Amino acid sequence: MAGKKKRGSFNPLSLAFLDVMSCGFGAVVLLFLILDHTATEARNEADPNLTAEVNLLEDEIVEGQENLFQIRNTLDRVSLEVVEAQGLADRIQSEIDDFLAQLAALEGDSMATEESVEDLRADIQALEEELLRLQSTAEAERGQSNRQFLGDGDRQYLSGMLLGGNRILILLDTSASMLDETLVNVIRTRNMSDTVKKQTAKWRRATRIVEWISAQLPVISQYQVLAFNETVQPALPGSENMWLEVADQDQLNEVVRQVQELVPEGGNNLQAAFQAVASMNPLPDNIYLITDSLPTRNNREPRGSTISARDRLNLYAEAIESLPRNIPVNTILLPMEGDPASAAAFWQLAHLTSGSFITPARDWP
Repeated sequence: MAGKKKRGSFNPLSLAFLDVMSCGFGAVVLLFLILDHTATEARNEADPNLTAEVNLLEDEIVEGQENLFQIRNTLDRVSLEVVEAQGLADRIQSEIDDFLAQLAALEGDSMATEESVEDLRADIQALEEELLRLQSTAEAERGQSNRQFLGDGDRQYLSGMLLGGNRILILLDTSASMLDETLVNVIRTRNMSDTVKKQTAKWRRATRIVEWISAQLPVISQYQVLAFNETVQPALPGSENMWLEVADQDQLNEVVRQVQELVPEGGNNLQAAFQAVASMNPLPDNIYLITDSLPTRNNREPRGSTISARDRLNLYAEAIESLPRNIPVNTILLPMEGDPASAAAFWQLAHLTSGSFITPARDWP
């Protein structure tokens, strides 16, 4: 039995293997504990500089995509315009070809050309006959207006004035005296604003007289409105040395509107107004003068701030000398205190020129 192995005997080989395994495992654990794990954590953290650069690149990519969309839209729009231009060019070329074909046909057929000329002559003759018919109709309706003037109640009564003529001139006094009927109120009002001046009762009445006359003008006539105080100017800016057509209703309405925008101020230079009449070419054949008193100055500088009644009559006589002959002057005299000689003077003017003279009632026009 000596050669048999005893139960529970010690095996040195088994002990050595376990020691080696234990030592190896311990070494691994020791190395794990010794190693610095902060480097790994630092690598896992984001680098701010790299992050900013990545964001910048992403923004550039987005901006590039937007620019790409805009370029594509512009390209589509340009392509559409090219197509439209090409279509227009084709249409124009087609029209040119048609015209050339018609020209070739006319050149190749002289008879057709002569017939076309005869047709044109017949059309011209028909148009001329129609023009003569319209002129005859206009003459038959002479005196009818291109505008309407609606008064309150029955204020559109006959004034006794003959509202006719081929070239009708309206002279509107825009001096400071047209602000009121009394000297005290004139002096008071002339220092107020332009808005207040344009709303005074006397001036509004003067502008409505212009509107009333414009509503009575014959349609086939010409007209002009001149405003005068110390100087003379047309009511419609830019119409100097021009006669306006009554048939142009829009222009006539604009003239009335411009009259309503005028502001009374300064003195009354009737001489300048009549000299402006004399310079018109051709001359008017009917004049309507809207004023309230005799002139207060002439073209010379006044020597003082006041003027006497005799001096005003002398200025009136001087102004009459500048008026061309054989032109009826129809005076509409508005009331003004302190000038009793004006009514007699303007009545004499109407008598000398075969015109008319009225001092209208307060409810006219």
